[in-house]
Amino acid sequence: MQELPTSIGQLSALKKLDLKYCSKLQELHTSIGQLSALQNLDLYNCSTLQELPTSIGQLSALKKLDLQCCSSLQKLPTSIGQLSALKNLDL
Repeated sequence: MQELPTSIGQLSALKKLDLKYCSKLQELHTSIGQLSALQNLDLYNCSTLQELPTSIGQLSALKKLDLQCCSSLQKLPTSIGQLSALKNLDL
């Protein structure tokens, strides 16, 4: 899978999104910021993912974000500081 559909943002009750080992995933659409109930985002070993959208800062319920082995990820957006519920960030 190289990208998620833009309609992903319509899954407002989604609590867990497991994308680990999606080694061809290059980007996350900005609509991911609409997943207001999302608590766990697992991007482990998404080795071609280059950046996270700034909308990731809108994930107010996010408690766990796994970015381990995301070797192409250059930097985190400053909006990540808005994730007040985040308890576990794995880099």
